[in-house]
Amino acid sequence: SNLNTVSPFFLLSEGIFISSQSVLQKRRCVFQATTQNNNSVKYTAAGNVNGSVQVCENTLCCVGYFRVTNGQPEVDVLACDIAEKACPDATCKPQTRFNGRLVKCVCNTDLCNGNILWIPEQQHLQLTYSNSADEIIKAAGIILIGTLIILCFMVVSAKSRSLFTEQKENLQSCFPDYNVPALCSCQQPKASEIDIADIELQQILDRGHFATVWQGKYQQSTVAVKVFPSDRKHRFSAEKEVYELPLMKHAGIVHFLGTGGKPDGSCIIVLQFAEYGSLHSYLCKHASNWRLSLKLCQSLSEGLSYLHSDLRRDDVHKPSVAHRDLSSSNVLVRADGTCALCDFGCSTILRSCSGQITNMEGHAQMGTLRYMSPEILEGFVNLNSSLCLLQGDVYSLGLLLWEIWMRCSDLFEGGIVPPHVLPYESELGPSLTLEDLIQFVFHMQKRPTIPKYWEWLPQGSALHELMTDCWDCDPDARLTVLCVLDRLASLQSCYSILNVKHLLCFLPVWLNVFMLNCVL
Repeated sequence: SNLNTVSPFFLLSEGIFISSQSVLQKRRCVFQATTQNNNSVKYTAAGNVNGSVQVCENTLCCVGYFRVTNGQPEVDVLACDIAEKACPDATCKPQTRFNGRLVKCVCNTDLCNGNILWIPEQQHLQLTYSNSADEIIKAAGIILIGTLIILCFMVVSAKSRSLFTEQKENLQSCFPDYNVPALCSCQQPKASEIDIADIELQQILDRGHFATVWQGKYQQSTVAVKVFPSDRKHRFSAEKEVYELPLMKHAGIVHFLGTGGKPDGSCIIVLQFAEYGSLHSYLCKHASNWRLSLKLCQSLSEGLSYLHSDLRRDDVHKPSVAHRDLSSSNVLVRADGTCALCDFGCSTILRSCSGQITNMEGHAQMGTLRYMSPEILEGFVNLNSSLCLLQGDVYSLGLLLWEIWMRCSDLFEGGIVPPHVLPYESELGPSLTLEDLIQFVFHMQKRPTIPKYWEWLPQGSALHELMTDCWDCDPDARLTVLCVLDRLASLQSCYSILNVKHLLCFLPVWLNVFMLNCVL
């Protein structure tokens, strides 16, 4: 049986009227926000609400969220979308989230988000429209044209391959000594092995679950040496594979020097030495002003953006990589105050030569617990979807930005900065459990506390919006890392604003002195 959750005719029967002048070129959406939804405030702010209708201010898209309980849909949010996004459909097409427990729809016509039917026997939402004969003919025509284009492409490709083979055979007959097979685009000559005898281990910097990090000497330079015991070779191999990808040299990624093996079967990775150690240890010891905090955030985001990027240069391919264990312990800080990503033992290469995702393990929950996104905590993530893994990294990035700014002296009155704490440490304690974190982050949709008075600062609202857009409960609503970099660039001007606000405090005094001199 069909259940019409919200009908536009119901809205009309309630006597709702909006003048045509007020909604000129503005989208009208059905509005309903449950009291238990923590995002109801931001959806309410997306437009002018009049009863059960909302007139959108910033978008032409209507959105609907439904929770599925005992096989039946319950409205969570019906409203205008928060920001302008692509919504090509005139009616709400169902998009399931979190293993079917949440359903989302987005559409671009008036009141379209209230016209959805639930069909239990099919266990998914169906659209409430039927195709006309014209639409069917149009679709058939498109399919026919597409088929003809594919056939033409196949013919041209076959001729090109034949010509290429002929040319290749001619070249090989002319230059038989240079018949070297080409490397796959994801391969490159591996870094030469480092002789362990050339490494001088000096002192232990950190002990992790899978490796011990030493400070050492190599070729008269101070380096970091990561030593993996013999029973952790799979972690060594996974990290080595990421470091040895083509085009992996970037200022935001720790510089890889090479690998080696010890007689006892253990393996080493030699890396650039970071003077300040991990971001976690840096934030524990140092507070930064606005300029230095922004530098940390920008260099961190630049490194993650490069890691996520898919690059092709000179017939060499660097595939996109998801970090999957982004935490303040896995980010290094150099002497110049910039960040560099490290520790790729849990990382996933999203494209390989075979076209398959590599370095996948049998479970979704990888990485540091408190930095895992809600969907990864609950296990509702498709590990074969590269986008899901990248969205999980952006969630972790939002928590790291919060950690950095919570140690920024310019954001606290009198420059008195609170001690560094990890995400959710204040709310759930230092030794949180998976169950507590799922309840707090997934079900209650809570995030680390942002000081209330930040909204009165020149950059406060922009900071709040950036972090919340990174750790949004809906993975599809999160920013990309490139968008994060754009937002951070716009915050660059706030440094001068912070200096101006101190000068404004003395403006009345200067005006009084000026007026007094004029009178005299």
